[in-house]
Amino acid sequence: MERELLLLGLLRRQKMHGYELHEFIEQYMRTCIDLKKSTAYYLLDKLAQKGYVSQSVEQSGNRPPRHVYHITPTGEERFQELLRQNLASHIPVKFGDLVGLAFLDDIPAEEAIPLLQKRREAMARSLETAVTVPPHPGSLQLVIQHQTVHLETEIAWLDSVINSLE
Repeated sequence: MERELLLLGLLRRQKMHGYELHEFIEQYMRTCIDLKKSTAYYLLDKLAQKGYVSQSVEQSGNRPPRHVYHITPTGEERFQELLRQNLASHIPVKFGDLVGLAFLDDIPAEEAIPLLQKRREAMARSLETAVTVPPHPGSLQLVIQHQTVHLETEIAWLDSVINSLE
């Protein structure tokens, strides 16, 4: 549902070719969704089969022709339906990196602390990246703010874990 919503939402804002869609998602949306290029093209084909998007072929200069996708009126209806479903739902987040914390007692604190500090450094790098994303108009900024607040909170919590082990 989220991937379909994302593609329809982006196409609703402007027509795009597949590479352009993928680049936008990688640059601005990868913190909230994992969508590989091949999956994006597969989903675009499915959306076209369902009549939610149409495609045209455009060529610019000597470049190879590109498929440009446009949302259809049926796609607009589907977008509105998916948007309302998504906004009203809560999808619990699962953090795979928490599994190791469940067994933190199984190694000495002096070994665990440097490992957790290494984790903290990786989180700090992610936070640095998140805060360098330029501001976006409208509600896209909420995605960036959420990621930033999440990372800041995670780092503060991890600091408290490290301090309790010291």
